[in-house]
Amino acid sequence: MGLFGNSALESSEPEQIPEDEDRVLDKLAQKVVEWRMAPVGILYLESFKPMNYVASQGMVFFGPIFEPILEMFFNFKEYDILRQAMERRSNVENLILKIEKYEALAGLREKMIRKFLKGERKKWNWYQRWLGISRPKVEYPDEIKNFDWRKAANKKS
Repeated sequence: MGLFGNSALESSEPEQIPEDEDRVLDKLAQKVVEWRMAPVGILYLESFKPMNYVASQGMVFFGPIFEPILEMFFNFKEYDILRQAMERRSNVENLILKIEKYEALAGLREKMIRKFLKGERKKWNWYQRWLGISRPKVEYPDEIKNFDWRKAANKKS
């Protein structure tokens, strides 16, 4: 028992996230990873985690000012749901975990490309490898070309 009775900090069971908040957090996490801003996004979220309620109220205050920019990513209803979700500190941590999960899945394609190119370079002549003279055109297999990390995230969830 804390100073203020049963505080929310002492609860050990995870808080249930409403489906619409989870969907909006998913969309935001996918956008962050799609723009390759995951490390910056995680750093930002970790830094504003102690002030999440104040930041969510800042979203209310500055929402009309940045509305034209925000409409590119969210409609007004989704923005309101995101603002409500950011009021709870547990959702900030959930958003960070979603960004990390999608970043790991997005890195799978890059690893597949590197592995494929490593095998292809072994077939090249020395002057193609080291000097870059008349490098052959590389044709990626269909599993690499058609790999979509968003679909892979839905399969693993």
